[in-house]
Order: sequence, then C-alpha cells, then structure tokens
Amino acid sequence: MKIVRFFILFAIAIAYSSGIYAEKSFVLPSPDGKLTVSVAVDKNITYSVKHEGVVLLEASPVSMTLANGVSFGKNPHLKSSLIRETNETIQAAVYKKNTISNHYNELTLAFKEGFQLLFRAYDDGLSWRFVSTLKTPFEVADEEASFNFPADNKAYIPYVNASNKTLEQQFSNSFENTYAHIPLSTFDEKRLAFAPVLVEGEGGRKICITEADLLHYPGMFLYKGDAANSLKGVFAPYPKDIVQGGHNMLQGLVKSRESYIAKANGKTNFPWRVIIVATEDKDLTNSDMVYRLASPNPEKADFSWIKPGKVAWDWWNDWNIYNVDFKSGVNNDTYKYYIDFASKEGIEYVILDEGWAVNLKADLFQIVPEINLQELVDYAKSKNVSLILWAGYWAINRDIEGVCRHYSEMGIKGFKVDFMDRDDQPIVEFYAEVARIAAKYHLLVDFHGAYKPTGLQRTYPNVINFEGVYGLEQMKWDAKADQVTYDVTIPFIRMAAGPFDYTQGAMKNATKGNYRAVYNEPMSQGTRCRQLAEYVIFESPLNMLCDNPSNYMAEPECTRFIAEIPTVWDETVALNGKVGEYVTIARRKGDTWYAGSLTNWTPRSLELDLSFLGKGDFEAVIFRDGANADRAARDYHVENITIPSDRKLKIEMASGGGWVIKIKKK
Repeated sequence: MKIVRFFILFAIAIAYSSGIYAEKSFVLPSPDGKLTVSVAVDKNITYSVKHEGVVLLEASPVSMTLANGVSFGKNPHLKSSLIRETNETIQAAVYKKNTISNHYNELTLAFKEGFQLLFRAYDDGLSWRFVSTLKTPFEVADEEASFNFPADNKAYIPYVNASNKTLEQQFSNSFENTYAHIPLSTFDEKRLAFAPVLVEGEGGRKICITEADLLHYPGMFLYKGDAANSLKGVFAPYPKDIVQGGHNMLQGLVKSRESYIAKANGKTNFPWRVIIVATEDKDLTNSDMVYRLASPNPEKADFSWIKPGKVAWDWWNDWNIYNVDFKSGVNNDTYKYYIDFASKEGIEYVILDEGWAVNLKADLFQIVPEINLQELVDYAKSKNVSLILWAGYWAINRDIEGVCRHYSEMGIKGFKVDFMDRDDQPIVEFYAEVARIAAKYHLLVDFHGAYKPTGLQRTYPNVINFEGVYGLEQMKWDAKADQVTYDVTIPFIRMAAGPFDYTQGAMKNATKGNYRAVYNEPMSQGTRCRQLAEYVIFESPLNMLCDNPSNYMAEPECTRFIAEIPTVWDETVALNGKVGEYVTIARRKGDTWYAGSLTNWTPRSLELDLSFLGKGDFEAVIFRDGANADRAARDYHVENITIPSDRKLKIEMASGGGWVIKIKKK
C-alpha cells in the first residue's frame, strides 16, 4: 500500500513540475485526506491550510533573507518538486509512550537560489522548514514565518513577562507567564509572545503554533502580524556584546546585537515551523508532532543508562524541615535527612539546588564549607539514592567539559542548568553542547530558565526535562496568581511542545479564598488530590516532590502514592478535556494504568470511559476530594473499587479539585 501511494503522489508531483499548472501550485494532503496544505510559488511562496474543507489559515507568505541580499522565497525560481509518503514507527527512549506513529506526506520544492522548502502533512498537523543547499557559510538577516487566519479568532497568548521593556529587551526573559485569552486583533503591539500559542478555529478546532528541531538557530517568538488576524514569527538578533551579570552573576546579559539573526555553515537544515491541528481539545494533550520532527541522536549513542524518576527537592520548601536536632539549611545534615527520606520512599534522586556552590563566583569548583559533597555522594549511594546539582548558566558555560567530567567522576548523576533566559542562536547552541557533553559523561540535564522544548529530548534523551512553564514556584511570591486555571490550560498548549518541570507535590493546600503567597512555607492553590493528579496529567520524566520531607512524613498515604507513580510511560490516552476548564489523561506503565483529572475553580462531575482497559476484571485505588475539600483543601478520601464491567466511571471534583486512580488487573 505504501508503494502504491508513493507512486500516485509522485505522478502528481511530475505533473506540477512539468508546467501543467502554470501557477506552480501544489496541494499536499494528510494521509487521511482531511488536512490539506496548498502551496503557491509565484513572486512569493505562500501556504494555506484547510481541514475537512474548513479554512484554518489563509495564504501566508514564508521566506528567508540572507545578509548578502539573497532571498529564499522572494522571486524564486523553482527547479523541481517531489511528493513522497513516509509511514514508520519511532521507538521513543524517555517519553509518554513507547512507540510513535510517524506517518506523513512530504512535499520537497527545490529552487535555483540554493535552497529547498519542505512541507509535511500529518493527520494531526503540518510543518515546514527551509533547507540550504549552499556550499559556503552565510548569515541569515531575517525569516518570514506568517500565520494568517481567516477571522478574528480568539487565541491563548503567553506574553513575555516584561511589559515595561522594549521589544528588543524582551528577547531576554524567563519564558514563564500565564495566558491572555483574547481576539487576535487585540494582540498587544508592545509585547512579544513565546510559543506555543493556541488559536481557536471554526467548529471547535484548535491550531497550536510552535517549532521543532531547533539546534543552530534562534527560537521563534510570535507577534502581531502584518495582515489582519495574523501572527508572525520574530527572532532574536545574534548577540554582539554579552557581559556577565543578572541573578547572582550567573546570566549572560546582551548589551548589543548584530544586524543578522543567525550564522549558517552552507548546507543547513533550519527548524521546523509546526502547526498542530486538533478537532477535540483533548487531542492536544497527547500530541507527538514536536518529538516526531526532532532529529534522532547523530551519534546513535546508547542511552540505556538513563534513569528517569522522582526528585526530593529542597528549594521550593526553603529547606524548612522540622522535628530534627540540627539547624536546617544548605549543609550535610539537612541533605542526609533528604537522602534518608528519598531512600525510605524509593525516590531516585535528591537535588542540591542553588546554594551548594559559593555565591557570586560563578565557579562550580568552589563549594561552600558547609557542604562535603563527596561525603554526600557516598552516603546517597549507600542508600540507593543519586544526587543532581543545580548550576547557573555562566558557571557551567565556563568549562562544560571540565565540570561534567569532574562531577561525573565524583558520582553526581545530573545537572539542573538555570538562568539562560534567552533563545538567541548562541544560547540554543549552548543547550545542544551541554546535552552532548553531559551525555558523554552519562549525566542527566534539566533545563531551567529555559525556552519551551523543541525536540532536543529526542536528539539527546539525557535532556530529561525543561522548565519554560509558570510552575508551582510562583506560589511562593505571586499573591494574585490563578494557578488553578493555568493548570487546566497548559496541558493543551505548553505540554504539546514537550515535558515541563512544574514541580508539584505540595502538602499544604488552599482553597481560592484561603490561598496566600508565603515564601518559606508555600502552599498550593486547589485540593490535595489536585496535587496528586498532576503527577499523571503533567508530562515530566524527572519529577520533583516540591515539599519538604517533614511534611511528607506527616502524610504517608499521599507520599507513598506519589512515590509509586511512574514518570515515563508505555502508553498515553487522552480521555477528555476543554482548554481552561478540565482535563483527564490515562497513562500505562507495564500492566498498571493511572488516570488523573483536574478541574478549574468550577466543581465538576464527569463520566470517564475506561474501555481502553480491554477485557478482564480490574481493581483500583482512588484518591478523590473529600466531602469538605471546598473548605479545607487538604481533605481527601481513599477507596478501593472494582472497575465496572461497562467501563463507565463517574467522578466528582471540588472547586480547584482533582482526582486520581491506579488500576491493575485482578
């Protein structure tokens, strides 16, 4: 079937390129035929998109301008075209499922100016990328990536959280913010937005814009487009002058920029521009588009050594343990306490966050006198626990190889790298370099102060997590946050790009009226069961337990349940969901299923269809909101049930609530 399909499409491509269609227009269907990408080559190159005949994007120009004046896309001279079909299975290393279907039709347009333009149509989205076939290095002055919508659709816009800065200054940011749900026409022209961005289409369709395979190029911001009802890509110019500064002298501050956005070495694959299309909101929570489009590891290295898992985390709870006979803080006694807790609960890692290295030195070889790191490594090993170290960008970038070699030999298992806070080309290349060198020394990497994932976790599976999310840390200082609504929005938008280090697990929980921001004894918004369910809902292969061991020890039932939940999965099923309102996801590891559900501030009753379980009798343990969870958010109830034979299960959630189940065959 694949061969027949290929030759039919190939014949169509020959007809187009031989001049039968003088307009040089191409129609690329998805494998199921429901999604079509129309590409027109004239004075400009434009693409448009339909789904089941409904226009999602009108003619939108794409081009790339080189610093020497050459244009990829303006007045182009088409040389050849080819359409082919690919239908394969990707084996995922550290992911939300074991295998991924990679079935698409691809259009390759080759041009005399020394470039190709590739379009891919999947059943659940489309993508395009430029490919340079030039033989000599060049600089990219700018890229035109436009998204022209047919109407003034509403969109979920994550603005850069720097409204008082110029657009150029906004290129330096932490990629953390909530969403403005607004019509495209009201996009704030004083602000950039970072991807992914979600746009509402006709008939309940959703269009999610992001990018993939970003390795040697600046990341894409989104801004108000030149046409009505339009968005366009914006890219940070290449840094010219960078100085050390910022948070504890750990950031690179850009003082001036070049007139171009990127340097390229002749033959170059540029990033994929990605448009995910969903007819049901829930399908966004299980998208594989970014992972599919990312490059596999270039060395075809063995990554079987990677050990995903949970992390007992120190920073969110401010090392605020109690019922001990020593002064808690950044010292060996405190970390041994964390290690003992992790060992008892079967938690794989303990992290030493900011504070273990001497402050303001940006030198990872200078350790504070209160820490004997080798002693901690040895103690953790004796308890079957491993250690991860926090590292600021400037400090690790001084000697990536030396730092990775030294701490790998000591027995450290990974780094949490923080405060990049940019996505211009040098920073993007820094990510790939850290990933490559860390893999060489069998070290995990968790990027914080980071832009959204673009598939680096496929290229280097030791890159096990990313921040780029307005996570639970905000509860330490943001008194006005609406984290509950955000929690039921990010699974459909930010999580479509890949995993995130949200850092859930709070044992102090607050209703909407009781919440307050407390830095050293923080609480979460919403119920206790909400925190438990987030371990299933949120994709996070390296998953923090944010609260302190003392609080967890006081809640053994919840702690035991959290510690048992896997962090990577064999299968994922999206059960239901509506952006900003509720979401339910089921995930399988081996023969055990977990399902979690979250609601916004509206109490909610749902009926779940568990037919994915298949035949057999199943038993389950459920954690659900207690009868008084609307007043005391920590209130919960645990019960054991038999899954009904009709596979229908009714659940109820309190305001800001959650629900989670563990299912096994009898």
